[in-house]
Amino acid sequence: MPTVIPVYEFVSEDWYPGFRPGYTHAPWIAEPVGTFSARDEERFWFLDFHWPNGMTPMDYVIMEDAYVWGSQSAAQSLPLPFGKGLTARVAGTHLYGGEVPLDSPWEQDFRAQRFGRNLAPILTKFREIWETRVQELEEALLYLENEDLTDKPLNELGQFLIEARLFLKRAWEIHFELKYPLLDQYLSFHRICTDLGVDPAEVPKFLQGYDNKILETDRELWNLTNYARELGIENVFRTNEPENLFAALKVGGPKAEGWLKKFNSFLREYGHRTDGIADLSMAPWTEDPTPPLGTIKTFLQKGGTFDFDKAHQAAVDEREAAIVDARTKMAEDELDTFNQALQYTQETNFAWWNDEHCFWIDFRAHIPLRRACVAVAEAVGAARKDDTLFLFWPELMSLVRGEKKWSHMRWMAHTRRQYYQHWRAMRAWMPKMLGTIPEEVQDPILIETHGLHKHFLGAMRNADKRNEGVLTGIAASSGLVRGRARVLHSADELHRIQPGEILVCESTTTSWTLAFGKIGGCVCDIGGTLAHASIVSREYRLPCVVGVGTGTSQIRTGDEIEVDGSKGVVTVLKRSAA
Repeated sequence: MPTVIPVYEFVSEDWYPGFRPGYTHAPWIAEPVGTFSARDEERFWFLDFHWPNGMTPMDYVIMEDAYVWGSQSAAQSLPLPFGKGLTARVAGTHLYGGEVPLDSPWEQDFRAQRFGRNLAPILTKFREIWETRVQELEEALLYLENEDLTDKPLNELGQFLIEARLFLKRAWEIHFELKYPLLDQYLSFHRICTDLGVDPAEVPKFLQGYDNKILETDRELWNLTNYARELGIENVFRTNEPENLFAALKVGGPKAEGWLKKFNSFLREYGHRTDGIADLSMAPWTEDPTPPLGTIKTFLQKGGTFDFDKAHQAAVDEREAAIVDARTKMAEDELDTFNQALQYTQETNFAWWNDEHCFWIDFRAHIPLRRACVAVAEAVGAARKDDTLFLFWPELMSLVRGEKKWSHMRWMAHTRRQYYQHWRAMRAWMPKMLGTIPEEVQDPILIETHGLHKHFLGAMRNADKRNEGVLTGIAASSGLVRGRARVLHSADELHRIQPGEILVCESTTTSWTLAFGKIGGCVCDIGGTLAHASIVSREYRLPCVVGVGTGTSQIRTGDEIEVDGSKGVVTVLKRSAA
């Protein structure tokens, strides 16, 4: 008997108060974005961890252009033999993702033949292709991030909005056109290793120990931390809350002013990012530097420094030792197969690229669109700079074209903000899945990075039978740690995590990486061996367990817990008095 989680509570035709889209609202390939209907209960839908705050009306552009169009266009052009990409439903303001199924056996075989032919040219030239794509992205960002929008008339802001949206769409086409092939290559390598008798838990280690732009950002934050100590300005950080630090540093004297000058240089290079992936509601660091300043504040509280060189070398040593150990157990003919597959997979390293690409796409590609929305809000005299995020795209375009006035939209935006805040507060109680829970899913992204593997699906089917003191999941990064839990449902308060605390969350994205230099370990409701938390925990040498299913509902902030990253077990040792 299949397990069914009802969707009736979320069935609606309205996306937000006062907005119901038409059939041609946004382009799609296999299946459009929509709200839940009764027939959706026959399929499965997972609460996507990338948008824990929910989605503002303008964020629906990201859902349409990045999430749905990006995945479906890649699935069609490759083509994927197991599905047609991702689609989405909205419960309140929260995004539930789902597979677009491919039911015809003939079409599956037909697409598989084409997929095999099209895959090799992409993988053999991956580095060249990626360098070309980075150049394309950087050229567009150079214009979109530096265009002065101050005092531009509404019609020109409207044109910039269109350009920003076109870039967002293109960036996410690049995201999926490479993500599917790289992931397929990893899975092929994983199968080869398994056939050769390699312990599956060892395979991810073969790809660790490679530097990327996200780790580079974290190193620079630690350099700024050490510089603050060198100048003796720790007291400014100690006596001010994160949101007040920038102002305090500006009047903190010559040393603080000198430090702030270096910090502003850091923002110019690394500050075009948000604390969430493709979330327009979050201000980038260049607009609000509270998150990096708050992180530096807690780095100073930790004392000492994080030795990146030592951690990197430990990751490299573990990688090479794992490879040597695997080789010693193979016959000569098996060794040739393994070596060739290993070299090819390291050259097309999904684990490396999965963090590297975020610097240009996941953290950044949406920021020009936010800039334009903020500029429009300022131009029309909105009370808050993000008021225009509570308009849908057709409504915003009617505003910049002069077809409607802001005075006619002000109250609607206010009402929708309240609606958004209501549903944001509901996040902790949203079901992890809706509809009919399957025995397995087909899309490798959903399995390996979203963590919708058989273990997690089983946990969802047996949620009422769980042992509330012990959670089991996937052993993502070895080690044993005990400490105080810090449960977070979004990255908004990431900079407030105290040193040594164990992060418990739905899942992490690359924006959470900067916390790994101070936490003691990590526990995620979802995730697989290639989830972000798994990858970055191995680089930072932290115990990590992913795919536990219900960690954020069973563990409370302040609980003392034990994380066994070698066995994949999390134990609640002592409940918080609070």
